[in-house]
Amino acid sequence: MKIEREIENFDSLGDNHIGTSSNTPLRADAFKLTREEKIDIIKDDVRHIMETLGLDLTDDSLQGTPNRVAKMFVKEIFGGLDPNKKPSASTFDNKYKYGEMLVEKNITVYSTCEHHLLPIVGKAHVAYISNGTVVGLSKMNRIVDYFAKRPQVQERLTIQIVEELQKVLNTKDVACVIDAKHLCVNSRGIRDTESSTVTSEFGGKFKSKKTKREFLDYIKLDTQF
Repeated sequence: MKIEREIENFDSLGDNHIGTSSNTPLRADAFKLTREEKIDIIKDDVRHIMETLGLDLTDDSLQGTPNRVAKMFVKEIFGGLDPNKKPSASTFDNKYKYGEMLVEKNITVYSTCEHHLLPIVGKAHVAYISNGTVVGLSKMNRIVDYFAKRPQVQERLTIQIVEELQKVLNTKDVACVIDAKHLCVNSRGIRDTESSTVTSEFGGKFKSKKTKREFLDYIKLDTQF
């Protein structure tokens, strides 16, 4: 009975999309194994799952799947767990004295729900106000992508993007809004295909109603060409 209650609690936690920390929960020995060692282990685990489901892995279409999934997990969709892949975000002096808000909108987000390992797909909108330094525009996209490429909850992802840019730019004046669809909601469970989730994190000047409103108005602009 106790085990059943614990399983029920874990299921409830996942279905309600509750995050437990603003940091990605990693074990102390998370980086003890090499990428190749991780791929070998995951490959065997995927094979076991597929065989348990009754699939015939001698079939030409399926025999390479365990290896493909293992490589995808380690090198692609969970590549953001590897600190060596963290983008270097060089900053530059704001020599042109641009003092207004800079907004990078419609950044594509591909992430994975940590509760069901199903995709999260959406857009991130990121802004900052320079305090004397600026960062290359593509670095903002890369920071979003790095933190998205790990098992996530959307709230944590939003916070991590803001906190990283605050460190890089040495300013609290950073904001992020993410609007995304979660396939754990859209394709299973309630199966609500139309709903999306919006999260936001506002730092420094973006906490004021005026600055927040300006940012939200910018991301509503139609910039299609």
